[in-house]
Amino acid sequence: MSPILVFSVIAGYFILLMTIAHFTSKNSDAESFFTANRQSPWYLVAFGMIGASLSGVTFISVPGEVGNSHWAYFQMVLGYLLGYFVIATVLLPLYYKMNLVSIYQYLDSRFGKNAYKTGAFFFLISRVIGASFRLFLVATVLQIAFFDTFNIPFSVSVFVTIALIWLYTFKGGIKTIVWTDTLQTLFMLLAVGISISIIGSQLDLSVGGLMQVIQSSELSDTFIWDGQAPRNFFKQFFAGAFIAIVMTGLDQDMMQKNLTCRSLGDAQKNVFWFSIVLIFANLLFLSLGVLLYHFVEVNQIDLTNTTDALFPYLAMNHFGVFGGIVFLLGVTAAAYSSADSALTALTTSFYIDFLGKDPSKSDSKNRMLVHFGFSVLIFIVILIFQAINDDSVINSVFRVAGYTYGPLLGLYAFGLFTKKSLSDKWIPLICIASPILTYIINENSEALLGGYKFGFELLLLNGLLTFLGLVALIKKS
Repeated sequence: MSPILVFSVIAGYFILLMTIAHFTSKNSDAESFFTANRQSPWYLVAFGMIGASLSGVTFISVPGEVGNSHWAYFQMVLGYLLGYFVIATVLLPLYYKMNLVSIYQYLDSRFGKNAYKTGAFFFLISRVIGASFRLFLVATVLQIAFFDTFNIPFSVSVFVTIALIWLYTFKGGIKTIVWTDTLQTLFMLLAVGISISIIGSQLDLSVGGLMQVIQSSELSDTFIWDGQAPRNFFKQFFAGAFIAIVMTGLDQDMMQKNLTCRSLGDAQKNVFWFSIVLIFANLLFLSLGVLLYHFVEVNQIDLTNTTDALFPYLAMNHFGVFGGIVFLLGVTAAAYSSADSALTALTTSFYIDFLGKDPSKSDSKNRMLVHFGFSVLIFIVILIFQAINDDSVINSVFRVAGYTYGPLLGLYAFGLFTKKSLSDKWIPLICIASPILTYIINENSEALLGGYKFGFELLLLNGLLTFLGLVALIKKS
């Protein structure tokens, strides 16, 4: 693909997003930015959340990771269903009852200011790192497809990617994102479906033939029952359940969309339908992964790139011009659908939780300064990650989540399932000590636990240690 064509595709897509932002931000006020005036149709939110949940990480990293861990990732996806059930029946009723804008305001009412600030702080860390990982993937693709041709440095690619997101979100906020995410989810899923169709066409395989390739491949092996294996089914399933709870239910980014629905009932319908469709969407990505490796084998392609580079490399070099355009649209949509809402959620949390601003009152100057500040911070973190990353990004995201979301899991579990009061001033210390202790245990788990290796269930350990630490802070009556 020529660089001019790449530029034209990205520019055209961006113009479409800006057009949507223009219409959705008309007559916007402060509440529009933070809550979309709680008028979003639930089905629109549900469809848009698919793209936000999958993101560029799933789009690029999951198909490539099939070569390392086969379909073991799907064990965790099954666990999501349990996690989303908890979100719909336990967390959403709480958030709607309290009429929250920032979900961390719950911690203030339950424990006090220190718990409140600590919870919001861990969200900020988690989401800045997560958004940076996701945008890193897309910036890398744009670098290869366009910027390298003109010897433009990676930092410029990152800057352009973030600047585009800032431009179409700074005014309408979550009201705009509900609509743009719907469009971006559609592009993302179409890109995967069309890529599978292109593989079938080039290999002269019908739909039945493609399904036969997937079923017969060892790469579609799913369940691992070895108790010592890091990807054992029970480890993955329950890790998936708790990852869904913390990365959706305890995450301002994802919950902010849910809280734009008109009522609790609509928000619950959104989560139930979204969780079902998400299962099939992940199956689609895993199927694409098997077919990509089959394509490589049949065509005897010398593959020396990392797993994250598999899909981009084949799409840009072997799927023809149309396949390359489809991939670019898909990966751009995947990145923007998660990063735009992340930037808005970070702005919301800092603006409300740390600056103490009232979201119903207009203060556009401070809001825009916060919005801009987080854009700069994400830019810096991406450059750091680019310098040190040597792993599949999907693994990196969930590994970091195990450390940063664990204290949130412990705090909310203690708040929801006990009625005890705590010495609030010591809560930050517990929440900092728990990830450190989790890291020490993880590094020495084989010696301490008879050969046991932690996988993504590290999150559960971190949450448990936080919970036990909070027990020590219970006020004596």
